[in-house]
Amino acid sequence: MLHNQGLSHQRGTPASAGESTVGAGTETGLADLASESVIVCDPEGVIRYWNPASEAIYGWPALAVVGHRLDELFSGHDLEEGHWRQLLREGTWQGPVRRQTAAGVPITTSVRQTVRYQTSGLPHDIVEYGKGISLGVAKTGHAELAEPHRATAACWELDVAEVRDDLERIVVLAGDDMGSPFAQDPGRLDQLLARCRIVNVNDKAVRLFGGNADRMTMLAQPILNFWPPQCRPILVELLATVLAQQSWRITQTRALQAEGLFRNASVAAWRSLDQSRTNTIYLMINGILSDDRSAWELHASEDRYRKLIHHMPTALWQVDARAAGEVFDRLRSEGVTDIAAFLDAHAELVELAKDVVRVTEVNREAVALFGGRSAADLIRPVRYLFTATPDMAKRVMTAHFEGRRNYIEQTKVLTFDGRVRDVVFSVTYSTPPEQLDMTFITMLDITERLRTEAQLQRLEADYAHAARISTLGELATSIAHEVKQPLAAIVTNAETCLRWLERGDPNVGKVKHLTNRIVSSAYRANDIIQRIRSLAARKEPERNTLDLHEVAEEALAFVRHEIESRGIAWSINAVPGLPMVLGDRVQLQQVIVNLLVNSIQAISQGDGPDRRINVSVTAVDSDSVELSVRDSGPGIANEALGRVFESFFTTKSGGVGIGLAICQSIIRSHGGYIRAVNQPAGGAHFSFALPAIQEGAVGSKAEMQAQD
Repeated sequence: MLHNQGLSHQRGTPASAGESTVGAGTETGLADLASESVIVCDPEGVIRYWNPASEAIYGWPALAVVGHRLDELFSGHDLEEGHWRQLLREGTWQGPVRRQTAAGVPITTSVRQTVRYQTSGLPHDIVEYGKGISLGVAKTGHAELAEPHRATAACWELDVAEVRDDLERIVVLAGDDMGSPFAQDPGRLDQLLARCRIVNVNDKAVRLFGGNADRMTMLAQPILNFWPPQCRPILVELLATVLAQQSWRITQTRALQAEGLFRNASVAAWRSLDQSRTNTIYLMINGILSDDRSAWELHASEDRYRKLIHHMPTALWQVDARAAGEVFDRLRSEGVTDIAAFLDAHAELVELAKDVVRVTEVNREAVALFGGRSAADLIRPVRYLFTATPDMAKRVMTAHFEGRRNYIEQTKVLTFDGRVRDVVFSVTYSTPPEQLDMTFITMLDITERLRTEAQLQRLEADYAHAARISTLGELATSIAHEVKQPLAAIVTNAETCLRWLERGDPNVGKVKHLTNRIVSSAYRANDIIQRIRSLAARKEPERNTLDLHEVAEEALAFVRHEIESRGIAWSINAVPGLPMVLGDRVQLQQVIVNLLVNSIQAISQGDGPDRRINVSVTAVDSDSVELSVRDSGPGIANEALGRVFESFFTTKSGGVGIGLAICQSIIRSHGGYIRAVNQPAGGAHFSFALPAIQEGAVGSKAEMQAQD
């Protein structure tokens, strides 16, 4: 049984979502799925519910009949030949009734009608179950509209008040040739349909025509927004014809060109059964769907797809690479497995691919990137994409042959107006069961980004250089001491050597020994000066394979005198067999020196008896190497702990606050991380970790590849 609640319904206004209803509940849903016609009327015969099977049998969509009387719908039957009174009197009636379909086809239906009563005993509504038992010949010649086996049609209710006069004039001017005015002037069609408003639609119309819009979005919108462009001449001609006819009961139908998966499509139109609603026209579109999609969905999907492509902020090419795929299939059948080696030996195949693989569609960003005048300039063989980097074509082909889903590379392209642009070149290959002619290439122009990054790197290098100079200034005393030691040794050894030479019997062996000591001290002084020059020099960072323990010892040499002169004990230890790291020696020395100077200053500000600095180098895991600097100073204030690496934040009197910020920038540029914590027993603990160089690892700066 259907629910007894929520049955009232205003004349001519469907309940919700473009469908008739008798209330919310499981029973209503079951009635929608029933193979029998289910019709609910009030005691006066006004239709309140009309299920999809009723649409299939009679050809009338629910939105066109709900709110109308049965005798209006089935004219000449006077409420089914008088049995209505018997039904209301006895509460039930069963038997055949003669009716007609929307196309005017006589139909005999076997019905079973039952009265449902209110608690007061008065009739509440009538529920009818029916099944068609015979079908006559269509008066209009469109018997296909009455086929009971067809799927529920897409139905519309339109208000043509704004355009009625124009449509009637078109009928007068066109005479018998209704199609010619519309086919010759598509712009006029659009103007007319822009003034035809949607009053109601059913779920099927929303699904087939709405695209991403829901029912509420479609209501009050022009039908122009949702009707396929190629079918607009038929629609305007149909609307004009329906308005021109004298009879209110004649249904006009037109065949629509079958496209895609929507076969044997037709559209029917008729005026409202309510003769006071002169500007209301109903449309019903019907056809056979071979699956859950339709040609309308296909057209809408293609239209959305093209809009998506053309409005993407990234340059995009659609490429037909089937010719290359066919060549690859032949090579596989011939036993080729190493395609890279094969292409090296047959470079002509790469050149051939550049000419047979063609661009089929591009978006506006692609046209702008290459400086084209229109998309036509770019729709041609793909050779122009590889002008600046010819070797990339081989790598793209290799990825295709190997069955990868994606290929990505940072490269350069030469535009039509001679500019060289840096781009991230990305290819997405199609795989079965996808359309194999749909390979996509996207390019992200990173020229400005790389230029900005280069400027930022130069700025960071300048800051780092300034910080090194500042550090050297702070360590001037220690540096002078370091240089003074070998120079003093040279003077002492030279004076001793002279005294030995002034003797009557010179000791040549002793002189030779002293001379060697002079040379050694000179080399030591030179090493110190070279290290100072390296820190003071302004030069581009240079990445080399480094032993982080060795770099730490070199950094300690700068501050050893500073540490020892302040009575601070120091130690350095490293785990044997540590992996190497890739880095700039001077920059890493700068980081370590900065951390050591901070520790020296922190300990010097305190008065604790324990004055020590420990440097250790360990392997965090197989992937990274960590250097730690621990001191016995007062540690870092809790409120400052989370900000020590911020630019221009300092806890020192007169400090600038860029030292640790630069350290963080350097370590991050090396792919590592740096952090600061307080030790449980007191003192600060600074550490940084760098990626370890894996044995046998092969890096490529020009190529980045991504696979599924």
